[in-house]
Amino acid sequence: MQNILKDKYHFLDTPNTPPGTTRFWLVRHAIVEEKSRQFLYGTMDVSICPDHLVAQKRIYQFLAKRLPKNGIWFTSPLKRTQQTAKAIQKEGYGSKSWEAMPQLLEQNLGKWQGLPHEKMIDFRSQPAHPFWPLSATECPPEGESMTDVYNRVGQFLDQMAHQHNGQDMIAITHGGSIRAAIAYALKINIQTALSFSIYNLSLTILEKQAENWRIVLVNELPYMQ
Repeated sequence: MQNILKDKYHFLDTPNTPPGTTRFWLVRHAIVEEKSRQFLYGTMDVSICPDHLVAQKRIYQFLAKRLPKNGIWFTSPLKRTQQTAKAIQKEGYGSKSWEAMPQLLEQNLGKWQGLPHEKMIDFRSQPAHPFWPLSATECPPEGESMTDVYNRVGQFLDQMAHQHNGQDMIAITHGGSIRAAIAYALKINIQTALSFSIYNLSLTILEKQAENWRIVLVNELPYMQ
């Protein structure tokens, strides 16, 4: 009887996140400063918007309560993710160190970084994705494609899931990286996953159970509670 109940509740869909499961809590960084939003910044090291930092205090407080207190923290090497991590910890999570992981970086747009958005039409060799500046296979000069992002984010997920089996991991990262993580977990084409909308400061949760991945939620914000 116990085994039957265990199997039954294993497949019961609930919002609970019990300990002992390998779980990734992915948060997209805060919105960047207004000037930087006028161009393609990719892996450029731009800052978050100070006005939004104040206006969105409630969201930082929500994340400080929502994220697991025993979580292992990661960010990308860029300051917009690290500034976001600091703000969450300041608003109630408490101080905790993190490791900056290059695998979590946003798509490197190479020589196209710094271009105004409307200029992209002059450089692309393929039609853009409806919800992303490029198609998944387009590789900017000296940059990378979203397929490359998919591969490196997938390597990060597998490596960290192995090293920290059964633990909660918190990654403050980027919209493209989170889309890549969803694609990897679902085993779908990254071109398809670019249709996911990933809001700034939203929470996405992935679980790995044995060799299987599960999407617990995507794009959670406090007003959705």
